[in-house]
Amino acid sequence: SEKRLTVPPRFQKELQVHLSRSSSVDSNDNLNTSIAETHPIASGPSAANVNEEQSRITEILSKWSSGVWMSKMPQVYREMYWEELSTAVLSQLENWPHVCTVEKVHRGDQMDGLLYPAKKIPPVAKSDTQQEKASQNVTSSKVDPLLKPNVETTPASLSSDVKQKVVNILLKYSSGLWANALPKLYQDTYQVKFPEDILNNLELLSDVCIVDYVSGVPRKAILYAKPQRCIDENLNVTEKVQRHDGVKATAEQQYEESKDQYPENITIPPLIIPSEGSVYVMVLELKNTNEVLIYVGKDYSSAQEQMEDDMKAYYSQNSTVSLAESLSIGQLVAVHAEEDAWLRARIISLEDKKIKASNYFFGVYYVDHGFSEFVENNSVYKLQKQFHSLPFQAAKCKLAGLEAFSDDPVLVKTVELQTCCKIFAVEILEKSDIPPLVLYDTSGEDDININATCLKALYDKSLELHLQVDALYTNVRVTSVFSDGSLYCQVPSKGLSRLSEILQKLEDYFHYKQTSEFSLSLPFCGKICLFPSKGKWARVEIRFIHSRRALDVEFMDTGTVATVKISELREIPPQFLREVIAVPPQAIKCCLADLPPNTGMWTPDAVLWLRDAVMNCPEFSLKVVKQDGSKGIAHIYLFAPENFPDVDRSVNQQIKNADLWKHQKDVFLSVTPSGTSSTKVTSDAGSALQLTSGRAEKSFSDPSREPSSAASTIDMPPPLPLSKTGELMDFYVSVACHPGHFIVQPWKELHNLEALMEEMILYYSRAEEKPVNVEKNKLYAAKIENQWYRVIIKEILRNGVLLVYELDYGKHEFVSIEKVQPLMDTFRKLPFQAITAQLAGVKSQQWSEEASIVFRNLVEKKPFVAQIQAVNESTNSWDRKIVIFLVDTSRVDTDIWIHDFVSQSLVEFSKDD
Repeated sequence: SEKRLTVPPRFQKELQVHLSRSSSVDSNDNLNTSIAETHPIASGPSAANVNEEQSRITEILSKWSSGVWMSKMPQVYREMYWEELSTAVLSQLENWPHVCTVEKVHRGDQMDGLLYPAKKIPPVAKSDTQQEKASQNVTSSKVDPLLKPNVETTPASLSSDVKQKVVNILLKYSSGLWANALPKLYQDTYQVKFPEDILNNLELLSDVCIVDYVSGVPRKAILYAKPQRCIDENLNVTEKVQRHDGVKATAEQQYEESKDQYPENITIPPLIIPSEGSVYVMVLELKNTNEVLIYVGKDYSSAQEQMEDDMKAYYSQNSTVSLAESLSIGQLVAVHAEEDAWLRARIISLEDKKIKASNYFFGVYYVDHGFSEFVENNSVYKLQKQFHSLPFQAAKCKLAGLEAFSDDPVLVKTVELQTCCKIFAVEILEKSDIPPLVLYDTSGEDDININATCLKALYDKSLELHLQVDALYTNVRVTSVFSDGSLYCQVPSKGLSRLSEILQKLEDYFHYKQTSEFSLSLPFCGKICLFPSKGKWARVEIRFIHSRRALDVEFMDTGTVATVKISELREIPPQFLREVIAVPPQAIKCCLADLPPNTGMWTPDAVLWLRDAVMNCPEFSLKVVKQDGSKGIAHIYLFAPENFPDVDRSVNQQIKNADLWKHQKDVFLSVTPSGTSSTKVTSDAGSALQLTSGRAEKSFSDPSREPSSAASTIDMPPPLPLSKTGELMDFYVSVACHPGHFIVQPWKELHNLEALMEEMILYYSRAEEKPVNVEKNKLYAAKIENQWYRVIIKEILRNGVLLVYELDYGKHEFVSIEKVQPLMDTFRKLPFQAITAQLAGVKSQQWSEEASIVFRNLVEKKPFVAQIQAVNESTNSWDRKIVIFLVDTSRVDTDIWIHDFVSQSLVEFSKDD
């Protein structure tokens, strides 16, 4: 079967991030052009050169008479003349009034300038009406064509911080968010009141989002996040320069249009990572861990292979193609390389040394393959326009978590051996010119985090502890016990002493510092950070990210795994980072010799006995009898100090002699019509099965014996409010079987459901496991694939397996009885979000498999506007059923009523053979 990629969920979320970089610059160049630092010309260029540069700047400004940002001038200059514009020249522009007019402008925290043709007075700020007209005349090519037409105006003054927070929210709702839902979502997310006046003038947000008015009511609009690049540019210029927005838009529009008029100025589009599916890259080479050259793997580079085949056919068969002439640094060319390959390249050096009278060499960089070489002039041809359309396939990135040690020779060598010329799955953490990535090797049974693996090369080998077979160790502390009987121990060692010293230094440092300064900014799997535990700082490694608030961590020095809030984690201060990383994990994984897993499975009773026996005792002694190198686990005998080293009195022997290894027999339950359970095993009418960490026992109704947490004062949450018959309501289709049965969730409540799920993760990951009375048709919390859900038990099966129904998502799942806990009162307040629905407007029938698949692909995991035709109420809210029309409003030209599509296209599948 096909192997499933199991990199973190954040991996899927962040695939939409672009490896954006200026395509007109070599991958090895600095992609950020800045005028923040300028220098006077020490020995000025010749008069001829100055005159030429002045002439070229005049020519540029004549084409873009509405103005050019000074920070963008080097890029424009480079694309027109294939030469670099000196920063020294930029610093002199203010002294050349005969060449240009410079107006200084603040862009955020930096100073920039607008350049105009000489003696041209900068435009006066337009009125709101003029700005609106000008903005409507400029259509951004970056806006998603699938989105509905929108009306944009130049926004009035609004804090960039507010806009950025709105953007962060909208990026979660790729299918759009109703404007009237924004204030509550904003307040829930940031605990700050949303500026209500914005809803009366949504155009205040038009530079960072698309406003789609679906009715005459201003607040009845759908907001969409603009493409990320567009957002970034707008946020950079919004504050303090809004009078120039129209000018900037016009200038950039003219710049884009000029590319068609001047073919030699055509630039290569940026490389965009596919937004769906798993993304793979090949690592080509690295100078250090902050300069790793990659290109997208074989599934995405077929376009490159096709282009190079087309280049070979074109240049081989077209006798009219000419060699490149008058070459300059930075120019794009086609190179006839070895093995009759034709590749795109950029000139990086001009070599004067001649071998023959007619031959000389160029240094070229192959932009799609990431390496350089010298080639003869008779191999270099003009790159034809049809080969400009494919983005460069080689891009530069950095490996997240390794930045501080990027030049460490041991680390660089390790990364090189692990990665070069290999293909990896990639998690893109954020958008930047050189984006930080996490690489995953998915070739084996388990996915391997390459960044975390390579970081181990920095361990101080002298601090590693390797247990020796037949050796005896004292003053051992057991730090955690797992359900398979494995345990983690701390053994006194040089490494443990060193760790204690470092953590004490951190404690002293934070005593005089605000720890909030070191709040975690960018969590990712494999990152090592600090967590406050029992009054001290502990090293933890992030293992799984649940949401923007909660994640799983492993305590490196105790082996414990826990779910914590991201806000509780802290970055390691830079001055302590190397020494914190250098100490290897001090938790040693062990198992008790002559006991499971080698001899069978651990019962819940045996696990509980072991935890009680070892977790409450401050120290033990141990003897190592075997080392399993492949699993990294030591087989040991464990002793209380007074019993050491008598094997017959070891913990191993005590637990083996205890009557804890008999697994419970299967229990079969019958359910009466009223929903009460009775066992068939006995003749007594037992009330239910009581679970103690997975152990099934018969118990009689005795309120005094039931745990207080199992008896809830809030039995059921209120029913979900629905619109009246004939009215509209926004829904999200979470599950679709066929037109006669699908599950919807109210769109405006999704953020509340997300918050509830986060709180359940945080609560149940820390809560002590409690005995639970398991009854059919009762509410519980169940852990399913690292998430906690509100469920109702539908069936109690054999072997401790339950069939449950997810009350917020509408799915049936099988779970182990050990994964069930009481549903606390605080989690019973939000109405259950899953509603069973039937499509109105189609004849009820037996739907074929083909029709069901087509319907599922049409509606599942998508938002819709729904018109409620009927509501079939029920005593239990999860048994309610609604009949609705679904309307897809995402199209530009028309709204699609799903029942029309079903009637016309799907009924054919359901006809009898």
